[in-house]
Amino acid sequence: MRFAHTNPLHLDVFQSVVRFEAEVVAMTAALLGSKEKAYGGQVCGNMTSGGTESILLALKSSRDYMKSKKGITRPEMIIPESAHSAYDKAAQYFNIKLCRVPVTREFQADVKAIKRRIKKNTILIVGSAPGFPHGIIDPIEELGQLASSFGICFHVDLCLGGFVLPFARKLGYPVPPFDFSVEGVTSISVDVHKYGLAPKGTSVVLYRNHDIRKHQFVAVTEWSGGLYVSPTIAGSRPGSLIAGAWAAMMSLGLEGYLENTRVIMEVSKRIQKGIKEIPELFIIGRPDMTIVAFGSDAVDIFEVNDILSSKGWHLNALQRPNSIHICVTLQHGPVVEEFLKDLKDSVQTVKENPGPVSGGLAPIYGAAGKMPDRVLVKDLLVDFMDSTC
Repeated sequence: MRFAHTNPLHLDVFQSVVRFEAEVVAMTAALLGSKEKAYGGQVCGNMTSGGTESILLALKSSRDYMKSKKGITRPEMIIPESAHSAYDKAAQYFNIKLCRVPVTREFQADVKAIKRRIKKNTILIVGSAPGFPHGIIDPIEELGQLASSFGICFHVDLCLGGFVLPFARKLGYPVPPFDFSVEGVTSISVDVHKYGLAPKGTSVVLYRNHDIRKHQFVAVTEWSGGLYVSPTIAGSRPGSLIAGAWAAMMSLGLEGYLENTRVIMEVSKRIQKGIKEIPELFIIGRPDMTIVAFGSDAVDIFEVNDILSSKGWHLNALQRPNSIHICVTLQHGPVVEEFLKDLKDSVQTVKENPGPVSGGLAPIYGAAGKMPDRVLVKDLLVDFMDSTC
């Protein structure tokens, strides 16, 4: 509450909040290879309202950086199908042509397919560590080499993995390179409000050097209201959330995050083992972290999800292929066996009672793997959101 009325836009007034932001950025950068200077630069960045804004800012900065560096005025970017929808939003906002490339059989970014689509107007490629749908890390090193060879930007989405993967690696898990230690990585987005356990509305966008980040800023000098300089999409920002993120990181510390990671990684492995013991289910790819996606060739997975919802479990529905995923948190530790029992029972219920259900997700996504009319669904969702406002 002490910081509820603070605003880092006025950095000369609210100096403590400005310092909090600087320290959150510095601590986050220290986790993600900020000491790696072999490829030039000093990692820098800002706090944002969430992963979407971090991605938007990284793409805006990359677009303007590539315009100044190569004179590209009709920018294009290439992303794997598994990349977050925030890139679609950025493409619409910043007039960047978007090319989505199918993933490999292992549900990773297809480096060769991405390479084939690079053109003279390509400004950026994308990798995730891990991807939101299936919890699988893209081949960041190979993508970094590709970006370097073409002289383009490379953004790594660490929104989910930023506060897990560094600690999982310390615990001995086989984590491939994913951060600024990889040559070619020019920007990273990482959410403090996920596994960093900060208040919702706190994320960080990082850049390899100041030459890229300076394109993130908007500076207006001719306004009658005086000078206006803003580093992020928002002008005024809630200093209380920045203070909350700083407090969370200082309170937990490296040892706290290490212990949290140990717990959730063990729970993730237990859930994977439990799913494999249910013959009607299969796991999507090989999860690298704490997201476990699974589907079925024997039952309608969305009907299973509806029954799980009725039991109090809320999993995300996915498509291509039809599946659902659970994002493991500390809260799942004490109830992992209960979840696996409810999952097994739900699968059995659907198996014994085949056929479409009324309500829930199955009718929306289509039974038996059939996709609905995508335009119709889009219109329905827009109308629904409009009506709720």
